[in-house]
Order: sequence, then structure tokens, then C-alpha cells
Amino acid sequence: MAKKVLVVGEVRDGELRNVSFEAIAAGKEVADGGEVVGVLLGEKVDHLANSLLQYGADRVVVVNHADLKSYTTDAYQQALLQVIDAERPEGFILGHTAMGKDLSPRIAMKLNAGLISDAIAIEKDGDEAVFTRPIYSGKAFEKKKVKEGIVFATIRPNNIAPLEKDETRTGDISNLTVDIKNLRTIIKEVVRKATGGVDLSEAKVIIAGGRGVKSKEGFKPLQELADVLGGAVGASRGACDAEYCDYSLQIGQTGKVVTPDLYFAIGISGAIQHLAGMSNSKVIVAINKDPEAPIFEAADYGIVGDLFEVVPILTEELKRVLNVKEEITQ
Repeated sequence: MAKKVLVVGEVRDGELRNVSFEAIAAGKEVADGGEVVGVLLGEKVDHLANSLLQYGADRVVVVNHADLKSYTTDAYQQALLQVIDAERPEGFILGHTAMGKDLSPRIAMKLNAGLISDAIAIEKDGDEAVFTRPIYSGKAFEKKKVKEGIVFATIRPNNIAPLEKDETRTGDISNLTVDIKNLRTIIKEVVRKATGGVDLSEAKVIIAGGRGVKSKEGFKPLQELADVLGGAVGASRGACDAEYCDYSLQIGQTGKVVTPDLYFAIGISGAIQHLAGMSNSKVIVAINKDPEAPIFEAADYGIVGDLFEVVPILTEELKRVLNVKEEITQ
């Protein structure tokens, strides 16, 4: 049975996050030929609606409100509940991001609905969507489907491929006025500690450092390698605890869960808590001077050596190869 599915487009710094387009692809699977409706929340976000259409949304509902300029739980919850009440969808999809993880259980509770969180794949069983999600820190996987009520799920970034962008695709864009009141939290100013650049949770290439980098200065070679590959820098909890870097870079069971195409684990021993955050990466490269380090068991490729010798050599060689490739293509 075809369904109407709402998909939340997540906005950061005035731009749509890539997980928004992945969520549309997930919504298409759930809708089973039905309607996928993109939802945009924010202040003056109308200009982003076409992008949702180009990536597969059938139409878009835009909600502009001054209290939605920055994310707060109560403002976004109030707005989304009013969108859901107006649209009456059979499905609801959003990214398993910091926002999605905070917002989805609250919405599910208000709707008296079940929630399938952190899905990494969707397949069909007749006209029903079956979601695959990791459990036990990624050691096992379970399949779930909703038998009755709204199909409500969050999807892990970088796992479900977005549909191909079609700039000729159009659809209806409408505005919905919402009433937001009695806010307990108001954002006055946002001060960022993050380094900027590529979003860690959506990066295709991640260069992660552990205690083996020895200092804040030890992260500089990793940043240079990340710059060459157009990737992001991450860290183990050990490196964060040692104050080599900010906790915003932490990857692992108590940090961010990432699934890049290429993951470099540099100076990381491979504790189970760290593996829980990156073991589903498509290709893992480990660099460690200890040949017995557990990280090598999870790695597809391993280099035993001093990272301060290996990483600069690797960076220079990649620069050379990529420059040659660029010259050939020109």
C-alpha cells in the first residue's frame, strides 16, 4: 500500500546536510510508490526547498519561524508535531544525527508510535519496509518492520545512497504557519569549537588519531593528510582525554558513529569502544608501531611503523599521485 512519508531536511549553517538527501531515498523505499514530502524548518529557508525536490521529494513544506533559526528541542518538536498533524503521514524519516537522536524519541512518544533508530539499510518485504540496524556496538544486526501505525525511523548518515540529483525535477512548495509558544530554551548565540571543514559524521574519508599522536602538535600531520584527501580529522577517546584535541572529534561508543568510505586509524590501539564507532567503515587502514595492536584485526590494510615517519611519506606520495591524475584528466 502506497504511503505518504514525511522526510525532514536538516539545515546547518544555511545549507542542507547530505543526510537529508539520504533520508529522501529512504522515504522512497518506505512510501512504496506513494508521496515523499520534504519538510524544512528554520528561518528564511525557502531557497533550500528546490534541492529536496531535485533529490527526489515530490513536494516540500517549508516552516519559517524566528524561533527555528537555531535548533532547540521544544521549538522543533512543536513545529514538527503541527506539520505531522496537517499532513497525516503514514511514514516519518529523519537522520540519526545529534538533532535526530534528540528529537525522534520525543516525537514518537507524542504520537504513541514505535521508533526504529539508527537504520543502515532498507529492503522490501511485500509492501512493507524492513529496516536493518546494528546492535551490541555493531557486533550484530537486527531487522525490524512496523506492523501497525506510523513507520517512524532515523537513518545513519553515509549508509543509504541518495538518489541521483535531477535539476529539472520540480514540485509544489508550500508554506505552513506554526504556533510556537512557552519555550523553555532560547538560543542567544552559537559559539563553535569545531574545527570546521568537512562534517565528521558525513565525511567520505576520515583520518583519526589516538594516544599515539602524543600531543596536539601530533595531529598536524593527520590534518595535512586529511586536506590532501578532502577528508575530516577524528580522534579516539584516549586522544580527547589526553587533551590532544577537542571532544567534538571523538569517534566511538561514547562519541560519534561514522561509516566513511575510507578510515585511517593512526596511533589507535583499537579498543572495543572505539571500534563501535567506526567498524562499519567500508575500508579501514591502520598505522601503528605495535604489530600486536587489536586495530589490525579490524583493518583491511595495515602499516606497522612510526606514524611520524609513515604519515608524511604517505601524504607526499598521495599528493604526487593525485597531481599526476589531475594532469592526465586535464
